[in-house]
Amino acid sequence: MSQVERETLLIVDDDAINRAILANIFESEYRILEAEDGLSGLQAVRENADSLSAVLLDIVMPRLNGLEALRELRGEGLTARIPVFLITADLTGAWMKEAYDLGVMDVIFKPVVPYIVRRRVNSVVELFRARRRLGAEVERQRDQLLLQAQQLAEMSTGMVEALSTAIEFRSDESGEHVRRIHDVTCHLLRATPLGEGLSESEIVLIGVGAITHDVGKISIPDAVLNKRGRLTPEEYELMKTHTVKGAELLSKIPQMRELPAYRYAYDIALHHHERWDGRGYPDGLVGDETPVWTQVVALADVYDALVSRRCYKEAYPAKEAMNMILEGQCGAFNPRLLECFQKAEPVLRRFYQ
Repeated sequence: MSQVERETLLIVDDDAINRAILANIFESEYRILEAEDGLSGLQAVRENADSLSAVLLDIVMPRLNGLEALRELRGEGLTARIPVFLITADLTGAWMKEAYDLGVMDVIFKPVVPYIVRRRVNSVVELFRARRRLGAEVERQRDQLLLQAQQLAEMSTGMVEALSTAIEFRSDESGEHVRRIHDVTCHLLRATPLGEGLSESEIVLIGVGAITHDVGKISIPDAVLNKRGRLTPEEYELMKTHTVKGAELLSKIPQMRELPAYRYAYDIALHHHERWDGRGYPDGLVGDETPVWTQVVALADVYDALVSRRCYKEAYPAKEAMNMILEGQCGAFNPRLLECFQKAEPVLRRFYQ
C-alpha cells in the first residue's frame, strides 16, 4: 500500500493486550488509533470519519458497549461510509442478527488469527475504496454532463436571441428592443406583486421566453413589416399571423423544445397580443385565460413600442405613453397589471436612458 493510500484504522477495545495484538497486525498498512471504551471510540469515529478506513469494535466494554456504539453510528449514517467489524469472544451469537441489521460488515471472533483477520478486513476496506472511487468518478461525470447541458442550453438560447434580434433589425427596429422587453418583464415580475408564486429561476426562464415574443415576424413580408403608413385590413390580418407563426417556429426547433424556457416562450409568442377584454388575437382569450407572465410581456411590448422610434412613428414621451396605456388607447389590460405598472414605470424609464 502506498503512502498516499495509508489511511487510519480505529481499534476500540477495553483490553490493552487485545488492542496491541490488533495494532500489530495492521500497523504496517494503516495509521492506528485506539480507544479503550465505547464512548471514547464513538467520539474518535466522529472526529476522524473522513480518514477512517475501518473500525474494529469490541462488544463488551464499559460506559458504552459495542452494540450501543453501533446503534449510534448507524443513526448518524456512519456505517454506510465506514466499514465496522465486531471483535468478540462471545460465541453464543444472540446479538449477531441485530449487529448485521445495524450495518456491521463482519464479525471476528477472538482469539484472532492474524492472516485471516487481515484478509477479511482488507478485502472489505478495498471494496469501500473502490466504491468511493466509483462514486467520485460518477460525480465528476455528472458535473461534466451538467456543464455540457448548460453550455448547450446557453448556446441554444443565444441562437434564439440572435434570431430575435435579427428580426428586429429586419423590421427597422433597434436590436435593443428584445433586451428591453426582457428587462421590463423581469423587473415587473421581481419588483411587484405580479411575480408572487414565481421562483427566481422561473422569472429567468420567462425572461428568455420574452426575448422570442416576435420571432414569428420572420414570416411577414418586408413590404408589410416595414410599411410606413397604416396597414390595410388585409395587411393587418397578415401581420397578426406572426403570433401563430412564431409559436410554430419555436415548436419546430428541437433544441428549443428541450429548454426549460420553452413552455413560456411558446405561450408568449402565441398570446402576447391577447387582451383582458377578449378583443386580442389569435384566440380571443379573456382575462386570466392568458397567463400572467404573458400579460406582462404584452404590456412591456406595448410600452416599448410607444416610447421607441419606429419606421411609422416617432417616440412618445414616457409620461404620455403611460397615460395612453392607462386610458385604454392600446387595448385593455388586467387592472392589477396596470396598477403595478403605474407604480413601477418611473424605474422602467431608466431602461431607456
